[in-house]
This record gives sequence, C-alpha cells and structure tokens, in this order.
Amino acid sequence: MKTGLFLLGELDDDDIDWMVATGSRQEILAETVLIQEGDPTDYLYVLLEGVLSVSTAATQGREIAELSSGDVIGEMSFVDTRPPSATVIAKQNSLVLAISREHLGTKLRLDGAFAARFYRALAISLSNRLRFTVGQLETSGRVQRLDSEGSVNDLDRDSQENMVLAKTRLDWLLRRLKDE
Repeated sequence: MKTGLFLLGELDDDDIDWMVATGSRQEILAETVLIQEGDPTDYLYVLLEGVLSVSTAATQGREIAELSSGDVIGEMSFVDTRPPSATVIAKQNSLVLAISREHLGTKLRLDGAFAARFYRALAISLSNRLRFTVGQLETSGRVQRLDSEGSVNDLDRDSQENMVLAKTRLDWLLRRLKDE
C-alpha cells in the first residue's frame, strides 16, 4: 500500500494546505537519481506523477521496488535520521512534492495533532510494508521483488475508508501543484 496514500488519508485538509505551502514542486527527469543509497537526504518526497525505481547495492543495483503516484520517498531516513538504505531513480519524467526535513521537523515539534496523524500514517505504512516482506519471505524463502502495494482488504475498516479520502486528496494535491 502506498505510504503517501496512508499519509494523505490520515492528514486533514489544513495539513495538506501546509504541505503545499511549505513544500516545493519538483520535476524529476527520467534517469535522474532522486536519492542515493548512503547519502543523507534533506527532503521527504511525495510522488505525484511518474514512476521511480528502487535498488540497493546489496542486490547489485537490481530493482527491488517500483514506486508510482501516491508513494512517499525518504520516510525511513526521515524517521530514523540514518542515510537512505536504497537508491531511487526516475524511470520516467516524474513530479514530486519535496518537503524539507527542517520544515517538517519544526511542524512536527510545534503541532502535536499533526505529528500524531503523520506518525500514525507512517507507522501503518511501514507495518504494512514489513508484513508484505515477511509474507514474501515465507512463501518464497527469499524476497524476489518488493512492491509498495499491499491489499486494501488487509487493512482495518478505518484505514480502508481513509484510502478513499486519500486518493481524492492525491488528485486534489496534484491539480493544485500543476496549476502553479
């Protein structure tokens, strides 16, 4: 399940307005490295349009995930402040909303309600991703391909309802940023 959709489903309209006002719209050309494994990043990204490829040195650069509209990139490094564990490259021209670590960190410190919604969304998303990975390990003995997709049916009822709202908000966010 897409991290961004969890995030957009948990946040409220004022939170989304803050993200649009604070973040910057960035066009990423095909073959551009957005995040380099091991190199610190100062941004959290929401992928609005396009496709990104995730690979690691441990897999000799083989793609382990493909990210698409609605995914969040850089959330693990944001949470644990460690350098990224993977490289993310644009497979095609893409559009992201980039929110600086500094601005987001300040917002999280000053706005407890926003922080609760934000971290809950990340926790649900990362938990879902881990369950998917464990399932892959159980069925194949090794991970052959990790996708950010999971089944909406695997979510609790509240999260399922938030996904509908999240998809609407992603469309709204994209329209707002395209009009800039």
